[in-house]
Amino acid sequence: MWQKILFAIFYGMIVWSCQHKTIPGEVSAEVMEGIYSEVKTPFKYGVVFKHTDSTKLIDSPTIFRHNNKWLMSYIIYDGQGYETWMAESENLLDWQSKGKVLSFTKNTWDANQKAGYMALVDVEWGGSYEVKKYHGKYWMSYLGGASEGYEKGILGVGMATSSSLDEAEEWSRLAKPVLLPDDEDARWFEEQKIYKSSIIYDEQKLTGYSYVMSYNAVGDTAVYESIGMAVSDNMENWQRLGKDPVITRHKGICGDAQIVRIGDIYVMFYFGAFWKPGAFERFACSYDLVNWTDWQGEDLIAPSEDYDENYAHKPWVIKWNGVVYHFYNAVGSEGRVIALATSIDLKN
Repeated sequence: MWQKILFAIFYGMIVWSCQHKTIPGEVSAEVMEGIYSEVKTPFKYGVVFKHTDSTKLIDSPTIFRHNNKWLMSYIIYDGQGYETWMAESENLLDWQSKGKVLSFTKNTWDANQKAGYMALVDVEWGGSYEVKKYHGKYWMSYLGGASEGYEKGILGVGMATSSSLDEAEEWSRLAKPVLLPDDEDARWFEEQKIYKSSIIYDEQKLTGYSYVMSYNAVGDTAVYESIGMAVSDNMENWQRLGKDPVITRHKGICGDAQIVRIGDIYVMFYFGAFWKPGAFERFACSYDLVNWTDWQGEDLIAPSEDYDENYAHKPWVIKWNGVVYHFYNAVGSEGRVIALATSIDLKN
């Protein structure tokens, strides 16, 4: 009962804020506090997934639901570059690998880098978390590049499709990238490399387009990463949105965005790094997907355990059956693995 009362108060604050905004696009401090209370996950559950081969580094989970099971797209780095895999779970806690879906190739623009991120996952907070199809196919954007090594060479955004999520089979890829740092319309903050991308479906077309991509990139300074946006009506042809990043600290990293919708508020989870010590999880809020108010309070997650003592970053956050699950990439005593924090203590 008390949870329903608190949630009613929280949504009342959102409605009040919509009616009393004084700066266009700004989300009030009171609503930001309400969002923080709703999404925070103070209980670290621990490591939930790592590769059986400890020489392979796991990264960037995207969690979604299909046929009454949970699936995770994730990426593996093995020294040559990135490949994309899938895992599945019945309970969000115990995960088993299904296999590879984006592999190394030869003589292609993305030969040695294919770091994939499932697109069009339901953004409703506490919703279905199922994946929307476009033209009868499932879609995945990916970080692509030809050079061997850790994020070496020119990196851009590629697109891949599949007719099924039931098996871990190789996805089909568009022949050419959809965004590159040397495109004619590339902006100052993305002229060196484009990293992780995340695509949502916007039924309201708040930006004027149906599909919205957020991605982090490094630009002319080559010393910090910012989050920018692009838009599309067909998942293949993308145009940049605005002239500047939507989230930046002008130092360190702001990256790996995930967007969800809580009532009338869009919440962007992302990680920060090196504009203060370490790597940690943050969030920002928006009414229109264009103007974002950055949270100024405590980190959602920061290093505190042996397994995430170096980095606690790269979020994917969902709410299911009243519990908030915050998956993140942990780097520490167990290597680079997927860890979980929750809104309630699942260990007791």
